Amino acid sequence: MRLLVIEDHPALVANLFSYFEAHGAHLDAAPDGLVGLHLALTNDYDAVILDWMLPRMEGPAVLEALRAHGRDVPVLMLTARDQLPDKLAGFRAGADDYLTKPFDLFELEARLAALVTRAQGRVAVRSLRIGDLTLDLSTLEARRGDRTLHLYPASLRLLQELMKASPAAVSRQQLEYALWGDEPPDGDALRSHIYELRRSVDAGQTIKLIHTLPRVGYRLAVPDDQG
Repeated sequence: MRLLVIEDHPALVANLFSYFEAHGAHLDAAPDGLVGLHLALTNDYDAVILDWMLPRMEGPAVLEALRAHGRDVPVLMLTARDQLPDKLAGFRAGADDYLTKPFDLFELEARLAALVTRAQGRVAVRSLRIGDLTLDLSTLEARRGDRTLHLYPASLRLLQELMKASPAAVSRQQLEYALWGDEPPDGDALRSHIYELRRSVDAGQTIKLIHTLPRVGYRLAVPDDQG
């Protein structure tokens, strides 16, 4: 995936580059609206991450100019403005999606993947289901039966990794990388996050879906004798 980041905060840009390059994406960056518009018009990108408040040319103006030139690249707007009129203004300018700051990188990645998939004309996998556990990849809503699961971002990240791999096991190293990249914290923080996820998914359930595989990792699947 090739992304253009139009954002004037260097720390945020560095964070985006670190996260998405670790996941195989290629990124360009622009520190202001005019440079961003030039790059968007002269290069092909799978998606554009566009800040609202930018020097020289604000995000909505960049987006309007981009659409006026006939470019239909998916654009996700980032902004601290979280009021409905602001969101509607962004969509009127031609945004495909809208995410308010601060945001979780996992959610940003999921939203971009959905935008790119739709733009490429492929049928997206919209949800994952294991037994009576479902995860909607568009809304990131998880449910066990008729119960909505209220998950922390780390638990949600782990849930998606385990459900995508099911019924195969996922190693501890893979799960740690999904949460922290190349810099996992000291200690056994993963165990704590798995505990929280298991408490949300399996608490009070007769059929347990999350299984520990000693010296290997974890597996999310309906037990063989329940299949």
